[in-house]
Amino acid sequence: MNAAICVQGLSKHYKDVRAVDNVSFDVPQGHCFGLLGPNGAGKTTTIEIMEGIIPATSGQVHYQGQAVDSNISQQIGIQFQHTALQDFLTVKETLSLFSSFYTKTLKQEQLIELCDLSDFLNRDNRLLSGGQRQRLLLALALINDPNIVFLDEPTTGLDPHARRNFWQLIKNIKAQNKTIVLTTHYMDEAEQLCDDIVIMDKGKIIESGTPHQLLSKHFQEIFIYLPKAQVETALAHEQGWKVMSDRVEITTANVEKTLALLMHHKVALDGLHVKSANLDDLFLKLTGHSLQA
Repeated sequence: MNAAICVQGLSKHYKDVRAVDNVSFDVPQGHCFGLLGPNGAGKTTTIEIMEGIIPATSGQVHYQGQAVDSNISQQIGIQFQHTALQDFLTVKETLSLFSSFYTKTLKQEQLIELCDLSDFLNRDNRLLSGGQRQRLLLALALINDPNIVFLDEPTTGLDPHARRNFWQLIKNIKAQNKTIVLTTHYMDEAEQLCDDIVIMDKGKIIESGTPHQLLSKHFQEIFIYLPKAQVETALAHEQGWKVMSDRVEITTANVEKTLALLMHHKVALDGLHVKSANLDDLFLKLTGHSLQA
């Protein structure tokens, strides 16, 4: 598959700090690519180099075979986590203003439909809800019809309903064969949207692949949870189960066998919860702390 972005041997040093340390990866055309990591992992620095905002100490970034240069801003779209919008302008006026910054733009009608802006086109920017504001910022990132779109934690602060609506917008954009680079601290978001992910920690890539590949690689077990009061402490210790403050965690590769064992010991199954590993579990296993923390 053709790569939309090739990152080769990327490093960024600040005096004695290696913010990014020899990072390499490819982003296939038309994929949603997730760059994950806690604060200080180096992902923001990596993204800013890819966007042409800051220079690398060493290494290269190529877009469809071409090295990043001063014209890159005309070819990519960026939705920053924090963007100041002009007060006293409506959404429609803001679209017109930003269109004037580019030599090539999408028709305003297409942006309005793609990002679902029609209900608040004439509303002052100051009066937008969180979800409406994010949809406008997404439209501004798409205004120059880029092939590659960077989304920096685009759903931070949104309620669950607004987040899921935004996910559908991202899926609609990806359906147009656009390449999306996404940073997020929401693991359900990464699992829903990303075809490929790279996990960074301390400036290095510690794992990469599809979410399914990584979870299959690192977890063959299923988690079973029971209220602590229902499991005798002696049984938990005997079986090597993890006793937590309010519940017991059982890790098993055979759910049926474990349930049979619980019933044999007459353990009540009220409140039982069975869970497969997710990306947050993966990050906790790899780094020793939760990604959302």
